[in-house]
Amino acid sequence: MTDQPELARFVEVMARLRVECPWDAQQTHRSLVRYLVEETCEVIDAIEAGDDAHLQEELGDLLLQVVFHAAIAAEAGRFDIEDVARGIADKLIERHPWVFTDTDLPDDLNATWEAAKKSAKGRESALDGIPHSLSALSRALKVVSRVRSHGVPDGLPTHPITPDEVGSQALDLVARAQAAGIDPEQAVRDALRDYEDRVREAEARG
Repeated sequence: MTDQPELARFVEVMARLRVECPWDAQQTHRSLVRYLVEETCEVIDAIEAGDDAHLQEELGDLLLQVVFHAAIAAEAGRFDIEDVARGIADKLIERHPWVFTDTDLPDDLNATWEAAKKSAKGRESALDGIPHSLSALSRALKVVSRVRSHGVPDGLPTHPITPDEVGSQALDLVARAQAAGIDPEQAVRDALRDYEDRVREAEARG
């Protein structure tokens, strides 16, 4: 037994695997991408199942991916897990001045967060930094949310809808698309691309 903190022990275990296990030793950032995606999806499944034991296990598998990538970077002298932890802690403190300083709580937390990110990263558009590898629906949600938090007119409806209505109407659209021989994922991507063009035009007009 050891009194060593478990996270520190985990980092040491990963470092040893990188040296003594042939499979772990040959992995790269790129080769691990599919595992990162898979483990993320398994965490989502565990959350939706409401199973704490399963969620704990899957969060561990996801943490493995973070530590694995940090170990690979550390071997090349680029950064290590301490740098990763320091960076995210510093970012959270900087972007929550109403928690860590005497700054007043802003009226719109989401808009304040997005404004801070835009300033820190030197972004020129509300669309900058949104991952293209997201599914079409997830990317559409992110794009619309980002555009609205930046105050860019979007011309899209805002009237309320329930989760059940979202689910049933989305499923209906998928079924109709299938019947018509249309790939709904690609159709949403195409529509989203047109929407993003309109957003950039609106931003250019100021």
